Amino acid sequence: MIRRSHGLGLAAGAAVLGLTFSGAEFSGAFAQVTEPGLQEAADAAIGSAEEAVPQFVSQEVVQPLPSAAQADLQADRDEATAKAASLHALVAATDTDFALSEQMRCLAGAVYFEARGEPLAGQLAVAQVVINRTESGRFPSSYCGVVYQRAQFSFVRGGEMPQVKAGSQAWQQAKAIARIAHEGLWDSEAGDALYFHAKYVRPSWSHKKTARATINRHVFYR
Repeated sequence: MIRRSHGLGLAAGAAVLGLTFSGAEFSGAFAQVTEPGLQEAADAAIGSAEEAVPQFVSQEVVQPLPSAAQADLQADRDEATAKAASLHALVAATDTDFALSEQMRCLAGAVYFEARGEPLAGQLAVAQVVINRTESGRFPSSYCGVVYQRAQFSFVRGGEMPQVKAGSQAWQQAKAIARIAHEGLWDSEAGDALYFHAKYVRPSWSHKKTARATINRHVFYR
């Protein structure tokens, strides 16, 4: 189809060039006319011929396209999300055999230490809170900045994250949840929540916030 269109373009170009050359010859013939009435007709004909000359763009207009790697990656993500009938299925289908960046390690660490005993929806909600904070303008703008912010996450001791059991299923799930949340592959019940606490405590700030969801042992607030 592309080659056919290109051929039609050449034919059209040839036709236009033909009109242009004939227009030039036409104007040359009238250039010798000296009578007033015929001169006006000649000028009109010349103007008409000049208007018929097409205007060409001197440079190519190129529509930027995503790279093949980006397109393939997005297609894989869309396919995995479409096939997943549940968050559990999506976690199972999510590749976790990759090296974590520092920021993704912080996000996965928050999931692991705050919610590894929770259902997957609860783990995703914790990841969503971290992400929401980075986008709120009221907290640090990076995952690590949010996680290590003073007096925010109890598992952080002395500004450091405890050691994870890298080979455990809980850590693999945390990595999958972090990736799903980071890439926005599944909507969290927590929505736009910025805070959460365990159900067995009642912090004073909770009375001033709007509850968004209660998932197993955690309550999430905006």
